[in-house]
Amino acid sequence: MKSIIAVFAIAALAACGVETASTAATAAAVKKQEIEQGKKNMEQMQQNIGKAMEQTQQSTERAEDAATK
Repeated sequence: MKSIIAVFAIAALAACGVETASTAATAAAVKKQEIEQGKKNMEQMQQNIGKAMEQTQQSTERAEDAATK
């Protein structure tokens, strides 16, 4: 009887370990997706900043050209 209880206890503990590992793997996958999305957002923002800088430079050049004429 004690051995049957021990077997069930070991099986239950093993199941907890599997569940914990599964939860950790899921959390890691979610973090990976968050990091990838963050990188995409950062690249998009860098592109937007680059475009804004180009527009500012063009605007400044136009203003300088207009001032010299």
